[in-house]
Amino acid sequence: MTFEDFNLKRELINAIDNIGFKEPSPIQRDAIPTILSGKDMIGQAQTGTGKTAAFGLPIINMIEPKRGVDALVIVPTRELAMQVSDELYRFGKELGIKTATVYGGASYSRQIDRISQANIIVATPGRLLDLLQSKRIEISPRFVVLDEADEMLDMGFLDEIKEIFRYLPENRQTLMFSATMPKQIEELAVEILNEPETITITKRERTNQDITQKFYVVSERERDDALLRLIDYKNPSKCIIFCRMKREVDRLSSYMTSQGFKVASLHGDMEQKQREHTIRAFKSGMVDIFIATDVAARGLDVNDVSHVFNYHIPFDSESYVHRIGRTGRAGKKGEAITLVTPDELRTIKKIEKDVGTKLISKVVPTKQELRDKRDSDLLSRVANTKITQDGIDVVKSLQHDIDIVTIAQLLASMIREDEVSLKGKESIGLTKKEIDRLMSKSSRRRDRDRRRGGRRRGSRAGRGRSRR
Repeated sequence: MTFEDFNLKRELINAIDNIGFKEPSPIQRDAIPTILSGKDMIGQAQTGTGKTAAFGLPIINMIEPKRGVDALVIVPTRELAMQVSDELYRFGKELGIKTATVYGGASYSRQIDRISQANIIVATPGRLLDLLQSKRIEISPRFVVLDEADEMLDMGFLDEIKEIFRYLPENRQTLMFSATMPKQIEELAVEILNEPETITITKRERTNQDITQKFYVVSERERDDALLRLIDYKNPSKCIIFCRMKREVDRLSSYMTSQGFKVASLHGDMEQKQREHTIRAFKSGMVDIFIATDVAARGLDVNDVSHVFNYHIPFDSESYVHRIGRTGRAGKKGEAITLVTPDELRTIKKIEKDVGTKLISKVVPTKQELRDKRDSDLLSRVANTKITQDGIDVVKSLQHDIDIVTIAQLLASMIREDEVSLKGKESIGLTKKEIDRLMSKSSRRRDRDRRRGGRRRGSRAGRGRSRR
């Protein structure tokens, strides 16, 4: 199936081609025809599955620019609001569709001015409700999207959401997207949707098949060395490193800057202007490495992230899915790498079970393996370099005094001098044999605990029947 099959406007198809989308993701395949038919919808899908395009493309296809604000998208965070707004703008640019982003901490007057010119508003609940209650804006969108509903519930926005819908027209098409469906979200769906069609992306599809997932077992004190070695070896074009806490982000950012890397960082304590500047710098290529807490896992949409590194394994499986969903986007391949200690191997097993995927255990490359990789990359680079007239002229001028073999050796040595010297000890982390032994030991322990638990439950059940 291709996007052409949806019979979208030619300008939209052109935008999709320019962005680089190849074929619809599962949620897009099912949701786009449903939305185009005019039905309300519940989409149960994880971040990174292409939800923005799933609702954005059909809505933009049906928007009437002359109506002013024709669509409203409500999201939980400022970062997600900016990302969704950017993506919708890219889809609708050729059709003249304008977007306005609304969130707290920014100028009221500027946001109100942009709303007056917009066709789509992307907003966080607090600021949107403030504008509606104060009557600074009055809108009658035909399309309303509630994105990441369960996240808004977790952040305490449920009452605000219900209040916002009091200001919206009853004659509307409403779409709800949520990774999970707790009872309160189900009740909200009954309240705000009209006979919705439900589309669920199954557990097997929760992690993108274009993402290779690997883990490396190291000691706690080896994390920094392992991270640098893997970045040197993988040579990512653009990568995100996730940490659990803000202080880890600050420390790692300072450390990697001191090692010569161009890095930017993002966490919850940063001012809004700082956040926006940091995200723009990463998207534009001013920095290659982005170090962040989970605040950036939701909504950070950069299509050319080749690698995601989990400096620490996340606290739960949902966070893992959100983190690695930053790579392998728009049909491109991606790689997710997680550093764990031997004590954290149980968490790897839990993530595999919850997410329904397999993480591959790997060994951190040795210094010699990194040298061999650099030699191979150099040979490939030389073999694939196009000969230019300037290069020919340089060699001709050198040949008067130096033989051709020496010229080649000198040029190769110059390239080598430009490379960063190898850091760290020869070997880092556990060997494959040690990892396999630990994994096997962990599995036996888990099976033993399960059997013991079953015997204890059986014993208690027997006593209970006797008492009754």
